[in-house]
Amino acid sequence: MNKSGRTIDAVRDKSFKSLFFRWETLLILLFLAVNIMNISISANYLNANNLLTAISTFLVKGFIAFPMAFILVLGEIDISVGSIVALSATVLGYSYNKGVPMPLAILLGVLTGLLCGMFNGLILTKFTELAPMIVTLATQTLYRGMAEMILKDQSASKLHSSEFFYNIYYGKLFGIPYILIVFFVLAIIFGVVLHKTIYGRYLYAIGLNRDVAYYSGVPVQKVRFIAYSLMGLICGIAAVYYASWMGTVRSDIAIGYELEAVSMVVLGGISAAGGKGNFPGTVIAIFTVGLLKYGLGVVNVNSQTILMILGIILIVVVMSPNLKFGRLSPLKREHKKSH
Repeated sequence: MNKSGRTIDAVRDKSFKSLFFRWETLLILLFLAVNIMNISISANYLNANNLLTAISTFLVKGFIAFPMAFILVLGEIDISVGSIVALSATVLGYSYNKGVPMPLAILLGVLTGLLCGMFNGLILTKFTELAPMIVTLATQTLYRGMAEMILKDQSASKLHSSEFFYNIYYGKLFGIPYILIVFFVLAIIFGVVLHKTIYGRYLYAIGLNRDVAYYSGVPVQKVRFIAYSLMGLICGIAAVYYASWMGTVRSDIAIGYELEAVSMVVLGGISAAGGKGNFPGTVIAIFTVGLLKYGLGVVNVNSQTILMILGIILIVVVMSPNLKFGRLSPLKREHKKSH
């Protein structure tokens, strides 16, 4: 009890109800439910080779969810990511087909992604009145158009003629795909940065209230620029894995990647309004969405139905903060405090 006579709770409520209705707990239950459903509808679901192959395919998109989490924590969005992947892969494939050594072609592809992200960040930090959705919508068209100008209606093929490049995606270490190892290394790095560093605290502060963060000494525009630059860099890396996976590149690849990345992050519990959410939920959501699509695809459920199911799940996620139970009901807690 403090001097005013009010009782202050020094210990967070750890009741079963509060634990059960944590979004992370519900997400784990959803993940388990998806796997139980997949096991029940397909006898081959638990085949190790098939499962690792399926996981590798959706991790290409999963990479993009990492920096997207940072941008959503800021309360912003980047819808140019699919086009950045397409342009980066195009530069890589085109360069290699023109005789550039594969290691240098890979570097050019990743650098292209980084420059695209930096360009997005530069515009948004120099013209702060512009909305991120509008700017990245414009650059989405710009980057896709550049990819089309380079390749036209052709494709950059024969990338698998480089064994080194082929193994970037298909190579394994003790039976575990390299891409899965890289994924978890990046997940740990991004998670530590978001939750254990000053930069991560800056992201949350800006997402909660940009003006307050600015007047508190947070370098708002620098933090934003770094976030968009990271997005471009990871898109460049995702482009390398996509090109290694398919062995050929066209300008129309990666369409819709931005929506899937946002879906994974939001499902993971990071608020689209900014300033809230935990990174581990994003990692769980990536596997939940990926395995759901894989399991339904195994039994020949069409892509439109799968999208509808994901849409319903996302609607529930968006509505969940307004449900009147546990941690998902801030309005209810405020009502209790007022009494």
